[in-house]
Amino acid sequence: MLNEDDEKEGIAVSSRLFALLLLGLALVFVGIVIIVVVSVVLGGSSSVGGVILIGPIPIIFGAGPESEWLIALGAVLSVISVVLFIIINKRARRA
Repeated sequence: MLNEDDEKEGIAVSSRLFALLLLGLALVFVGIVIIVVVSVVLGGSSSVGGVILIGPIPIIFGAGPESEWLIALGAVLSVISVVLFIIINKRARRA
């Protein structure tokens, strides 16, 4: 059985995770706005690349003159995030 302290602690962790989620979304939004503004002001060419993970399957895309580097960076970051997820998941199950 859970006592009240455990329930309160679970709510605190949940609210912290939700705050981190909102912070991450805000940072992505701010980054997109900055990139659009700089691209419009400087009028230069731009490149884009990204990775969408649907379960274990990555969808990697990119466009522009420097997209190869962005695609490679996205692929490396997605592999790192999956490995970190597996490590954290194993540690959480041990505890």
